[in-house]
Amino acid sequence: MRKTTYWQDNLRLVGLCLAVWFLVSFGFGILGLDWLNRIEWGGLQVGFFFAQQGSIYVFVALIFFYAWRMGKIDHEHGVEED
Repeated sequence: MRKTTYWQDNLRLVGLCLAVWFLVSFGFGILGLDWLNRIEWGGLQVGFFFAQQGSIYVFVALIFFYAWRMGKIDHEHGVEED
């Protein structure tokens, strides 16, 4: 059985959050903007929504996900705070 270290789990989580952040901000907001603008949702172009508001929602969700997941990692490695 392979046991990861606390630091490896932490770096993996940070890498995942940064990848999602990059995909949403750069991928959806800039690179895929024209492609996403072909799709309409509620009268808005999806590319416009991601560039203006959607990415902010994703970033806030990432903050809560990171805090929740770090709590679990801390507990798994026995370094949680009381």
